[in-house]
Order: sequence, then C-alpha cells, then structure tokens
Amino acid sequence: MANIDSGKLKCLEEIKSQGEFVRKLQLASATKEEIDAELAKLVELTTKLKSEDVRPQKLSLKNPKGTRDFDPQQMAIRERVFAKIIACFKRHGAETIDTPVFELKEVLTGKYGEDSKLIYDLADQGGEILSLRYDLTVPFARYLAMNKVVNIKRFQIAKVYRRDNPSIARGRYREFYQCDFDIAGLYDPMFPDAECVRIVTEILQDLDLGAFTIKVNHRQILDGIFEACGVPKEKFRSICSSVDKLDKSAWEEVKLEMTREKGLDPTIADLIGTYVLQSGGLELVETLLADAKMQKIKSAREGMEAMKLFLHYCDLLGVKDHVSFDLSLARGLDYYTGVIYEAVLEGYSEFEVDGSSDITGVGSIAGGGRYDNLVGMFDAKGKKVPCVGISIGIERIFAILEAKAVASQIKVRTTETQVYVASAQKNLLDERLKLCRELWDAKLKVETSYKKNPKMLDQLQYCEEKAIPLAIIIGESELQKGVVTLKNVATREQREVPRSQLVDVIQLTNSQ
Repeated sequence: MANIDSGKLKCLEEIKSQGEFVRKLQLASATKEEIDAELAKLVELTTKLKSEDVRPQKLSLKNPKGTRDFDPQQMAIRERVFAKIIACFKRHGAETIDTPVFELKEVLTGKYGEDSKLIYDLADQGGEILSLRYDLTVPFARYLAMNKVVNIKRFQIAKVYRRDNPSIARGRYREFYQCDFDIAGLYDPMFPDAECVRIVTEILQDLDLGAFTIKVNHRQILDGIFEACGVPKEKFRSICSSVDKLDKSAWEEVKLEMTREKGLDPTIADLIGTYVLQSGGLELVETLLADAKMQKIKSAREGMEAMKLFLHYCDLLGVKDHVSFDLSLARGLDYYTGVIYEAVLEGYSEFEVDGSSDITGVGSIAGGGRYDNLVGMFDAKGKKVPCVGISIGIERIFAILEAKAVASQIKVRTTETQVYVASAQKNLLDERLKLCRELWDAKLKVETSYKKNPKMLDQLQYCEEKAIPLAIIIGESELQKGVVTLKNVATREQREVPRSQLVDVIQLTNSQ
C-alpha cells in the first residue's frame, strides 16, 4: 500500500465501509428504497476510484537495465567503425543476409551450454513459443538448413540479446550488436579458419586500437587433454566451461569450481592444470605431439596436426605474430568442433571510460571458431554443412573509442554536410531555396536555415558548431552579378564564384 496516494487510500476505506453498511442493511431486512440509496453511494465511490486510477501517474524515465541511448557523437563513431568492418568483410568476398530478431525457442535451446540460462524468453501470446536471439550463429545455421544452402561466405551485423549481468563501463550490455563473418561449405582444411584470423587482424589494425593477441586452440586438442587426464566423457563440456574462465579467474578458483561444484577428482584437476596453463606457438604443438598420453588419443593427434597446418597458413597470411596457441582457451559454447579463437587487446586491461577515476577492463573483443555439426542439428536428415566464423565484440570496441574521444577532447563531426547556404540580407529565402535545389540536384550535401530572415552571425556559428567546411553567402549584390561568395569556414578565406561554376568548384574544393 506504500505506493498508493492518500486520496486513493481514503477512497478505498470509504468503499469498504460503505460495502459493510450495505450488507448490514440487507441482513437487517431494511426496505428496498434504503438499500438502493446506499448501493447508489457505493457505485459512486467505485466510479470515483476508477477515475483516480486513470489519472496520469509519474513516469520513470530511464533505460531498461543493460541498455543505453546513443547521442549523435557516439553514433558518428559507430557508423565509422561499422563502415571499416563492412569494407573488410567485402574485401574478402562476403555477402550479407538478415534473420529475425526472435526465433522459435526450440531452435535456440541446447546450443549454448551453461549460457542457455541467459536466453530471453518471450511471453506466450497464444501461439509459437519464442525467444530473442542470443547470437547470430545459431540463426545462421537454421537459415542454411532451412534454405538448403551448402556454400556461402556471409556477414551479418545485427542486435542480439542476453540476460547477462551488464557492465556498461566494460561495454557489456543485454542488448548489443554483433558483427559476424562466416564461411560455410566443404573446403580443404584450415585455410578458411586462417582467413578468419586474417580478417580479425585487418579490422583491429584498421581501427588503430593498439597491440592485440589472437588466442587459438582446437576442441579436439582440448577434449584430448580431458581424456588423457581421466575426465569422464559426460563431464567434458562442463569442465570445458570451467577452463573457459581462466581468462578472468586464477587457476585455484577454476580448480575449486571443478572439484567442489562439478565433482571432479582433485588429482585429475591438477593434471588438467599442467596442460591448460601453457601457451606458445608451433613449439608447443610439437611438445604435445611428443606427449605420451596425448599420442594415444587419435582425435587429439588429428587436432594437433590440424593446428600445425593452421599456424602454417597464419604465417603465409602474415598474421603469425598476432597468434598465440593457448591451451586455456575453451570457448564455452557447445557447438564448436574444431579451431576456436579469441582476440584480446594488450594495454587496455585498464582505461578511463568517462573521465572519472573508475578504471575497468575490456576483455575479449572478438571470438569464434569452427562448428561443423550445428547445421545438421536442424536438417531432417542430419546433413552437415561445415562452417567456421568470427564475431567482433563491437560494443567493447565502441567503449574504447568513445573513451579515447572523451580523453582527446576532439569534437567528433556528426553530420556530412559539405556546404551551408547563408543569406547576408533579409527576404532572400526564395533565393536560398533555389540555390539549395540546384546543389541537391548535383547530389551535394547541403543545409540552410529554417528561419525566413536568419542573422548572419547565427548562420556562421552553426557552420562552426557542425564543422561544415564551406558556406555560400548570397546578397543583393551577388544576385545582380550572378555570383556567390564561397567562404572557407575554418580559415575564413572567401572568394566570389560564378553561379555557373559553383557545383564544380565545391566538388573540387571538397576533394582536396
């Protein structure tokens, strides 16, 4: 009752009291006229309460937990990042698709291991049981199976939803974009997998985020380690999920989870630790190939040979220096079957997010791997389509770039306007509109004031605020001579340009 205002509370008490009085009259066999009169009062009180209910209530203006708005400067940064990522995807021959933001719940169920609890279920509307998509990979696999697609190189940029514990400072949200690139089809081993690493490398270099490392591992190697150490097969995925936490937690904490929460023998856990705490390159693969326990496991040997070939291709593609063969990398999602990878930035374990002293970490900024069995889960005959792909953690990249923009105090331009049409005198609105039409017809990006008689100072200040490079100034004398004054807003230099040459001059000036 704490949230009910005093007027409404008083009305409720009056209704209760009047209702009891009517019941007493009925029990006392009062006359019909007396009962009807008191009933009328009760109806009047009820009507009054309803009118109280429909009165406007104070609205709480805030974003839902784990979501945010983006102002024009933030959106300008985002658009430029997206443009660079899309350019890279297209450079590698990808085409794009789109899928619904929600899927049948059964499509998503059982694909994400322990993370399945983070799926957003939609309320039953008396029809299909639906959930918001958790990632873009499972919907892509459903798309391939449903449309009988067996070969495609695709990218998709879209929002996904996770009922996770959000951390705005770290760029972790409940609603966020994913930028995915995937190669589907049966090809010779490891070249598509290595190309994905090349793509991540190109994107991170284009965005100028600093030094980075792409950790790689192989599910067959990881499962081989579990088997060699004596982990029961039914615990593989559960223990894999624990190993996946080594990038955030110390080994002792991970070991405790394995033994106490998941019932693994402490001796087996210690054996796992001797393997998963190692990282390196080709020399580590050779060490594992010489390991007596690992040699006995066929799938592990296959995984190690595949990793040798993968690292060879990474060398040929010029990305070997960014790659680290890291046995702690597990990627907890159930659908991975081969190479897995995760990109992390170096030197960004700490950074200021909003100019405050709140220092936070960023974590992984890209991840992915091979998932050869996922499409077969949706095909009636179990037909498999081998796939490999990567996903760029775009929100975390945005968090870094936004922080850098705040720290630099450099104004981010939010429009692409090339030229502003200004008037130096009154009653020239018609002439400004004619000039705008002429420039728009030439496909130039043009603005003018929406006021009929704007002040000259206000017009030029607007150009400076929006970083518009050029201003066209017209007055009576310019109209009589058939010219305009073209002003460089930054340098304040200006010159007369004949109207017939104006479009060519603007295009030339903007190209310089």
